Amino acid sequence: MRDRRRIDPLTGQVRPPEEPAAATGEPAPVTEPVTEPVTEPVTEPGTEPLPEQAAPVEAPGQEAELKAQLDERTADLQRLQAEYANYRKRIDRDREAETARAKASVATELLPVLDDIERAAQHGDLTGAFKAVADKLVVTLDRVGLESFGHDGEPFDPSVHEAVQHDTSPDVSGPTVTAVLRRGYRFGDRVVRAALVAVTDHEPGGAAAPAEEAQADWFEPAEVSEAEPDDKN
Repeated sequence: MRDRRRIDPLTGQVRPPEEPAAATGEPAPVTEPVTEPVTEPVTEPGTEPLPEQAAPVEAPGQEAELKAQLDERTADLQRLQAEYANYRKRIDRDREAETARAKASVATELLPVLDDIERAAQHGDLTGAFKAVADKLVVTLDRVGLESFGHDGEPFDPSVHEAVQHDTSPDVSGPTVTAVLRRGYRFGDRVVRAALVAVTDHEPGGAAAPAEEAQADWFEPAEVSEAEPDDKN
């Protein structure tokens, strides 16, 4: 081990520089690097420095592109919401129509029973327990929406009346139902069965004769008196 101190501790003089190890042929001494201890700064709790956040750098057209994408997604969402609302309305409308169609079909099958009940009431046979059951059936059908039509004296309507008899009379001013042979029924706006009726139409010229007679009675011709000749003699 060599003493590499530049100043001799015994004489106090500066030592001459040594020759390189390559010239002397001796191996160079291996020196270990001196490492200084690294001391970490001690920070008190609550005083830790906040990490620096880098501000986002946006391209000039990036904000416009993001806004266009947001508008497109919003339009898609609104379109899907409108389509779903229309779908729900269509389903509800179809469900109501199907329910009304099923009720009308059941009511149509019960129309012959209602005809028998009406004929029994006209003949005085609707009494007792049979009358109670018939009244309950009629009330139930009225509650679900079945409505009867066809009465004496109402104007004839070819869309709901089916004329099987025709007559004329001066007592009516137009086509009038004078007899109902079979009552008609409607369910809501749908005519389930047309009413079979007898129609009486106005008789042309039937009401003119009484008017002429009344005019003849009212008009009286004036009496013509003969003038007496004047005597000039």
